Amino acid sequence: MPTVVDVLLEQHLSPQWRGLLRALAAEFAAQLDHEELRQLMFRVGERFAAEHPLPACDSTEALAAALNARWASIQWGCVELADEGDYLRIVHYGAPLTAFGGDALAWTPALLQGSYQAWLDAMGASDLTVVQAGVPEDGYAVEFHLARATA
Repeated sequence: MPTVVDVLLEQHLSPQWRGLLRALAAEFAAQLDHEELRQLMFRVGERFAAEHPLPACDSTEALAAALNARWASIQWGCVELADEGDYLRIVHYGAPLTAFGGDALAWTPALLQGSYQAWLDAMGASDLTVVQAGVPEDGYAVEFHLARATA
């Protein structure tokens, strides 16, 4: 049974893209393994970030505002940032990742991850890594952590 979130995300996606994105995801999955799919989507996210740079930000609040403005401009949801002491928690809500189909949730969040990594690298956090914190259950909320890479 679809959830309210499923219905809202489905209504948000333009009908002209639904079948195409699912077919694209199915073909990607037929040609590439899980890690290759994640790498591809990560690179797509990096490219998106490079083509849509953020303004300079001097605080976590300013960064959240800049990120939310960027995502709002393309209707790709919103983000919450929280300083957890040893890492920055990044939770992205409402990205239309389910448009690629439910099975693609294992690899499509890498698009967001690549975007966040590129934007944060550009702001001087290149010694830190954005890591996905688990596979999203519903596709609505995807959590990442920005932290020092562990050896």
